[in-house]
Amino acid sequence: MAIIALMKEPFNWDNYSDQPALLKNREYKKMMRKRQFPSLVKTLVTAIVVLPLSLITMPFVKRKTIKQEEFISLGVDFQREPEASIELLNELGVKNILLRLKLWEMQNLEKLASFIEKNRERNITLKLLQDREHVEDLSLLKRDLKTIFERLGNSVNIYEIGSTINRTKWGFFSVDEYSRFFQVAYQLKIKNFPTLTLIGSGVIDFEYHFTAHTLFNFFKYRYDGISSLLYVDRRGAPENTQFGFALSDKIAWLSTMVWLSPKTANKIHITEVNWPLKGTAPFAPTSEKECVSEEEYANYMLRYYLFAFASQQVDSVSWHQLIAPGYGLVDNRKGIKKSIAFQTFKYMLKSLENAQFLRLDIKRNYYILQCLVNDKLLQIHWSLIDTTLQNEEFFKVYDREGRPLTSKTLEITEKPTYIYIKEAVQ
Repeated sequence: MAIIALMKEPFNWDNYSDQPALLKNREYKKMMRKRQFPSLVKTLVTAIVVLPLSLITMPFVKRKTIKQEEFISLGVDFQREPEASIELLNELGVKNILLRLKLWEMQNLEKLASFIEKNRERNITLKLLQDREHVEDLSLLKRDLKTIFERLGNSVNIYEIGSTINRTKWGFFSVDEYSRFFQVAYQLKIKNFPTLTLIGSGVIDFEYHFTAHTLFNFFKYRYDGISSLLYVDRRGAPENTQFGFALSDKIAWLSTMVWLSPKTANKIHITEVNWPLKGTAPFAPTSEKECVSEEEYANYMLRYYLFAFASQQVDSVSWHQLIAPGYGLVDNRKGIKKSIAFQTFKYMLKSLENAQFLRLDIKRNYYILQCLVNDKLLQIHWSLIDTTLQNEEFFKVYDREGRPLTSKTLEITEKPTYIYIKEAVQ
């Protein structure tokens, strides 16, 4: 009876931070991990083989062609301020959005379908969030997935199957559990919905031992692309390192594993990333220690996108998300309040939507990303050490939010500056 009671341990949702609450029953977690011990061993063995191999082969992975018009995406909660959300999306000019549907809230499917219809001119990625019941009851999972696929079909461009698989509070206790979960969706696709695009893996943070196991295993399925929740917020700025790896290095390593894997198309979608905002508890998804100011948030967000763009390996990055008091572009606690990052996102989208990447130069903590935009050279400068740059006559300069800068000298700081080159230097 005690075991039965433990198996019914609730996986409660935290509506403030839009994620499951922590599992506090240690006995339950210990029991579940023990049951999944063979899978955990496979994760370890796979990592021991795959991670060193992918590191060695990293220099041989070539850049690919990124559809720039699909690169910048934005997460939207279709139940939170739906009409205001559409107005804000129109103001931003967003063409790609990511929506989330909780599988335990199938009653909201029609609301979701209605929201998708109102955004039919946008590309839609739908992240299907699991609970423990759908992980354990695969027949229930199959039934609900079939209902979703039949109702939404190709009005959704990409279906992300499951999320955050390496956090037990999200319902999975091993990669094998996730593989069985994804396999249900894949078999449904092959049999009944061959035109749908399914992506998966859904590992959060820089925990590539789990990623390796999702990419190298003997389950009979194939991803149409890999989803990653590649957060770096606990390290501060995206240039900061973790075990010697900055964001650019983490992307390169992930790209190499995807390139080596026989189980996936060569596509990477970062389907969730953000920084938590100071002074927003209980809405912030982390402790106050990891929270940043609005100014830092805007800088980090823009630089994250610039690094991902420069990698030419990431097909899309979905910022999480439009409206959320603790981490979004807009705070809706007292009406609609746009953060600094809202205008930053808007100008970034306008500037990079048709951009063709040329190069990223890094010297002594000074960064210059160069690209062509409508046949004009655009340089985006930022520096981790404040630097002064001469504003030349052939420069046309804008700050992070798109305001023109006309001073004789430019202060290059952690806040990126856009410099259009009006003519070649003589």
